[in-house]
Order: sequence, then C-alpha cells, then structure tokens
Amino acid sequence: MKVLIVSDSHGWSEVLQQLKERYERKVDAMIHCGDSELSADDPAVEGYFIVRGNCDTENQFPYDIIEGVEGRRIFVTHGHRYNIKMSLMNLMYKAKEYEADLVFFGHSHLVGAESIDGTVFVNPGSITLPRGRKEKTYAILEADHETTTVCFYDETHQELVSLRQVFN
Repeated sequence: MKVLIVSDSHGWSEVLQQLKERYERKVDAMIHCGDSELSADDPAVEGYFIVRGNCDTENQFPYDIIEGVEGRRIFVTHGHRYNIKMSLMNLMYKAKEYEADLVFFGHSHLVGAESIDGTVFVNPGSITLPRGRKEKTYAILEADHETTTVCFYDETHQELVSLRQVFN
C-alpha cells in the first residue's frame, strides 16, 4: 500500500494539483487532512479523500473519514476537534474506537510520525505554512505486511531523509 498525505494547504490549489499530477497513478490513495480552504467542486481536490479543518467552510467535507485501503483501516481527521495541539490522547482514543491501523491528521502544521499501541499516527505538516521547520512538507506512507515506512518530502519533492520513520 502506498498513500500520499497532505494537509493545511490553505487555499493553495496549485500545489494540490501538482501533487495529484505527480502521484495520482503511483499511489493507492491521496489524502488531505483538512484546511484546504477550497470548495468541494474545486478541480484541485478531485481524487483526494479530504476532511474539514477549522479553517474550512465547505460543508460537504466530513470532519472524519474511515477508509479501508489495501486491508488497512485508515482514520483521517484534521485534529482540531481532538485537541491535538495539547496531546494525542483524545485522537488515540478515537482511533481505538474506530479500530484504526493508521491515523492521518494535520492542524498543528508540525511534521511527524509515531506509533502508539501499534497504531501509526502521521502528521504531514503543512504544504504552505510550516511550523517548527522551514520546509513545506507532505508525506508518503508505504506499508506491507511487516513494515510501515513514512517518508516526508518538501515542496520540491526532495525527501527529508532525517525525518523518515520505519515501524515494524
């Protein structure tokens, strides 16, 4: 399984279109973790599983998505409704309730990945307004039966190798 994860694009439709053109036929799913600030009929979000963030006004975007991809249960949310800037505890409890294998979220604009009780949590950072580092980022997650690898890339599609996480 290979998944593109992006978040917090804040109206920048061009970058979503570029990511789609680059990855659409190379990944099993394209996920946007909210704060696109685009309408549901914008061509830039076509093909993305997309959730509603705190800066989104589009009512057609759900707050949470549970999606199955290649036998993995994925929970996608923006994060603001789970207070992720304080702790991942609320998000972890919801992930357990949904029986999620993977959790993708945004909101904080802080890039990172970690495993909690066997569930992998990924925040791709922000593709337009990063916090904590200068690079604008997105993530590619690849998983097989044994290993889950999360790679982070900057807006020029160069991997930020020091951020790569591998979970067994």
